[in-house]
Amino acid sequence: MNHVMIKFVKIFIFTLFAASLLLSISCEKDTVEEDKKEQPKEVAPTVDDGILKILTIGNSFSEDAVENYLYDLMREAEIPVVIGNLYIGSSSLDIHWQNGRNNSAAYDFRRIDTEGKKTNASSTLGDALESEEWDYISFQQASPYSGLAKSYEAHLPPLYEYVKPRTTNTDVKFILHQTWAYAQNSTHEGFAHYDRDQLHMYNAIVDAIEKARGFVPIDLVVPVGTAIQNGRASFIGDNFTRDGWHLDLNIGRYTAACTWFEALTGKNVTNSTFKPAALSEYTARLARAMAHQAILKPNEMTELQEYKDGNYQPFTDPVYIDFGQNAPALGWNQLRGFTTGSSLSNIMDIDGVPIGLSLTLTMGFNGRNDAGERNTNTDFNMPESVSGDSYFGNSKAIFDNKLVERSQIKIAGFDKNKTYDFCFFGSRSGVGGTENREAKYTVAGKNEKIARLNASNNRQQLACVQAIAPDDEGEITITLMAGESNTNGNGFYYINAMRIAPSE
Repeated sequence: MNHVMIKFVKIFIFTLFAASLLLSISCEKDTVEEDKKEQPKEVAPTVDDGILKILTIGNSFSEDAVENYLYDLMREAEIPVVIGNLYIGSSSLDIHWQNGRNNSAAYDFRRIDTEGKKTNASSTLGDALESEEWDYISFQQASPYSGLAKSYEAHLPPLYEYVKPRTTNTDVKFILHQTWAYAQNSTHEGFAHYDRDQLHMYNAIVDAIEKARGFVPIDLVVPVGTAIQNGRASFIGDNFTRDGWHLDLNIGRYTAACTWFEALTGKNVTNSTFKPAALSEYTARLARAMAHQAILKPNEMTELQEYKDGNYQPFTDPVYIDFGQNAPALGWNQLRGFTTGSSLSNIMDIDGVPIGLSLTLTMGFNGRNDAGERNTNTDFNMPESVSGDSYFGNSKAIFDNKLVERSQIKIAGFDKNKTYDFCFFGSRSGVGGTENREAKYTVAGKNEKIARLNASNNRQQLACVQAIAPDDEGEITITLMAGESNTNGNGFYYINAMRIAPSE
């Protein structure tokens, strides 16, 4: 082989070697890049800063549970806490997963900091997850599907798989929020999944939550549903919701917060002394007992014998009833439902003392109106949250596909040897001209008396009857309908507030 040929072969071999080396480096780089894509991001070990951080991925049921009294219970126990609620009304597990996958800024991210300051900002699921080193992250199903195990099986795993890699706390724990069954008289369309039976719904929720624990790694269940069901066997009865599904703003939300507190901290909530101002000490103790027993027995109801009948005191001071759904006012009992069967037990006097009265709508109203006069001048001394909304009926013509000619209220628990005085306030602002929206209030026990009141733009008039004797069962009924002077085409009649007092 001549010299030129040898030189050519050497150059050819060198070129092949160089090309092979470059190809190898390129492939190695691609492999490294691909490995980087496949590997989850590294998270540094979490340093405990002494602050308990809780995030709920939920809806209005998580709002009921964690946004109100949980911070106060933690503060009393000297536990620094940050509470976040990713809120979308009625949101299901599937919607949360879709929002995460699409990076949708669909949430009200409601946050309570260590000082109790509340903020609310639009957020994506991913941004909220990465905003704190959350110690606990909670999942919950939308209430209509909360007792349907297949809904968890289909939608909880993909949501979990989205959430887990985006957490920034290496020790994060995952919660399932066991929500509550609807009130027995609930009109929620989702109640049909459970044959409109409260106990059926409760048992279905318990069963579904237990099955869901097998679908993804769950560290903790917060059994609010069981806590609420425990209370329904007490003197409170089936009065833990404000509309048939959302919790009552006082004992309902407080019970939920107590359950979360003990589940998260391991501290016996019956030792707590914090309570909402509107609750009596006795009722607050009941709520704490309900929660504690739910923690001990999360999948079954416990009858609290001590609280079966209530700790009632003599009826000596006035009782005030608010017919509406605005924020509850101190000193007022609030009937939050307007349909037949809505009830109010454990009625308290103006000082918060339970006196053994209970109220039931035996004939419901058409609906709620929020156009009552705000600035009133009566001896009820009503805050605008009371005077500003009412329940109404329509005696003359169909309204909203309903004709409600009369409504009826039954009040039980009176002393049969005494008599009682009743006063009513009704108001509808913005009524034009001389239109009269008179209501006729017929109050009956052993005797019967009638009062009438024109609600049109009313700010200061009351309608009262005196010395009504309860019937032999200790009951008095109040029937409402349009009065004879009512000139409204629909025959609208209203009740915003009522006072009951022993006759002097």
